[in-house]
Amino acid sequence: MNASAEPISSAGHEGNVLVPRSVTGRRWLMGNMDDRAGLALAQRLGLPEMIARVMAARGVGLDSAEGFLNPTLRDTLPDPSSLVGMEEATERMVKALVDGEAIGIFGDYDVDGATSSALLARFMAAIGAPARVYIPDRMKEGYGPTTPAMLQLRAEGIGLVVTVDCGTTAFEPLEAAGNAGLDVIVVDHHVAEPALPRAASVINPNRLDDTSGLGALAAVGVSFLFVVAINRMLREQGWYVRNDCREPNLLGMLDLVALGTVCDVVPLVGLNRAFVSQGLKVMAKRQNPGIVALSDVARIDSRLSEYHAGFLLGPRVNAGGRVGEALVGARLLMTHDAAEANELAKRLDEWNTERREIEAVVLAQAMAQADESSGNAALVVVAGDGWHPGVIGIVAGRLKERFNRPALVIGFEGEVGKGSGRSVEGVDLGTAVIAARQAGLLINGGGHKMAAGLTVKRDKLPEVQHFLDERVADDVARNAVVPTLTIDGSIAVKGVQPDFVESLQRLAPFGSGNSEPRFAVPSVRVAKADVVGTGHVRCFLSGADGGRLKAIAFRAAGEPLGDALLQTDGLSLQLAGKLRPDNWQGREDVQMIIDDAAPV
Repeated sequence: MNASAEPISSAGHEGNVLVPRSVTGRRWLMGNMDDRAGLALAQRLGLPEMIARVMAARGVGLDSAEGFLNPTLRDTLPDPSSLVGMEEATERMVKALVDGEAIGIFGDYDVDGATSSALLARFMAAIGAPARVYIPDRMKEGYGPTTPAMLQLRAEGIGLVVTVDCGTTAFEPLEAAGNAGLDVIVVDHHVAEPALPRAASVINPNRLDDTSGLGALAAVGVSFLFVVAINRMLREQGWYVRNDCREPNLLGMLDLVALGTVCDVVPLVGLNRAFVSQGLKVMAKRQNPGIVALSDVARIDSRLSEYHAGFLLGPRVNAGGRVGEALVGARLLMTHDAAEANELAKRLDEWNTERREIEAVVLAQAMAQADESSGNAALVVVAGDGWHPGVIGIVAGRLKERFNRPALVIGFEGEVGKGSGRSVEGVDLGTAVIAARQAGLLINGGGHKMAAGLTVKRDKLPEVQHFLDERVADDVARNAVVPTLTIDGSIAVKGVQPDFVESLQRLAPFGSGNSEPRFAVPSVRVAKADVVGTGHVRCFLSGADGGRLKAIAFRAAGEPLGDALLQTDGLSLQLAGKLRPDNWQGREDVQMIIDDAAPV
């Protein structure tokens, strides 16, 4: 074991309580550390023991360790034809290209939809067949294909539309499209019902008859496989020779795949891990003018990581669909013009600032309502008049974190409300919402395990709330009884050295399915703390061993965690959080991202 790892202790097993109740009301549990498996990995791969133990705790074995540390598409990319509907969709698309049909792309207004749309549009442009991109207005049109939108595209002369990140449950709009002579290919990943909509093909790894095992993909991942299949068929049919053009560089589009995959919070395992790992390398080359402009406006001055993609780039792409113009995010990611990219990125940055201001108002009202009414319900449901549809999903995520239960936030305009929900591990919210729609309680609704959306009449809300609460109660009781933090190990302040923190980055990319390691730092004092930025608490820590450590707790001011850090009066605390390199302005330092605190 190297020197930087010596302060680490991995003693304990899942269920060992390190802290029964923290300042935020959570229990800290030592993760499931298999010391024997970790030691075997360390010896085989020459890794620090603690790094190997963290891998073992995530289910990485000797056979899969090399692929985990160095994920490649060569080892993980499946034959696209393993997806049900892929062959039919590819044949229909290639026929449209050969016949010179006008092609449309209909995408969702979130990051997954924007990256999927941009990916397909960039590919189509590269092969000399530019497509019309349509992103619906969240306020006026809502989620997914609508009959007016489909008919508009048909009236423009379009013969084939590809829906991305939507369409699986758009029965009526796709029926209307078919009646108007418009063929539709659905490329999606949301939960499907036994019946599928009328379409030339539905590619969705979560179709009930799909056995590909690719259900964890984001829509942009499915879209990439679709592009691979189209490219292969065009090559086989001599398209590139006949048109005297080069095949597009598909690997160069992986930056879009990485961005959409991270922002849709799908598990970063298997193929998704390879998509993100390789896509971040493409991002670092700064080839996409839109991503470059977005990085610059977000003032990112270090190598792009999954953190930057999820927390700095993604929210800005989303801002157009939330409070601005829905198409702008996709336009930014599609453009090859640096000047246009800079202008669009600035607009998105301004909308993101506006979004944060709106979100803060709705969040305060929603939290107050939830504190009064949530009680013992399995599902936290809050509703308000005039709550902006563009921020309710974010607010639902905050409520989920606060109460450790699925949360549904509904904004009413008149007698109709649009809701967005976020779930916790082990609770399938999307299926519950689909069941409510099938029971006739909703105007519309759908989603996947971790997120869902719905439209409901005001007078139906009590019935919907009761239905959904009953539907998820057993899963909530089984999976989310007590808010917990899982701890991967303990480390003294003096042991938090740059070489150890850098070695942790070998386990990246982090996200759902591969959480960033969290460590407990026992017996520290806050030497200095102040509020910076938009409610963040910056700290300078000192350990009993004489070590010093810089730390920050995001959005903690005015919350129990922030109060504990700002008002310690010299008392010792134990902290839980992540350890990250701090390379700002070329320095080699480390910083702790504080998740929680508890008295010693």
